Amino acid sequence: MYAPSARNQQPWHFVLVTREELKEKLMRAHPYASMLREARLVILVCGDTDLELSPGYWPIDCSAATQNILLAAHAGGLGAVWLGVHPRQERKDAIRKIFDLPANIEPFALIALGYPGENKETPERYKTDRVHLNSWSG
Repeated sequence: MYAPSARNQQPWHFVLVTREELKEKLMRAHPYASMLREARLVILVCGDTDLELSPGYWPIDCSAATQNILLAAHAGGLGAVWLGVHPRQERKDAIRKIFDLPANIEPFALIALGYPGENKETPERYKTDRVHLNSWSG
């Protein structure tokens, strides 16, 4: 809820999912969601277009909220996986049907939360060629 958003509109809603039959439906709706079977909680992050004062920004706002959830989960010792829904229309349509979402509510992402089954080393991802000082060729 403390994520930044365009004009501070906070155009997000969160559907908390714990029921196994709903997780099964989500696994059928999303091709990469098999980990939901083991997740203690699934969070469906949605954007509310009725709350959007700056058209087109709800996905950016929901991205910030999703990242905050992932960071909070990690800080609390949980494992979390971000499963993209938007902009895949077939995923959005299936999830909209599962949860009977109103027309102004756009499914954005699923977050699987639980206790990690393994501890992996953090890979080195810093790429100096992706950082530019004062100009592109700087």
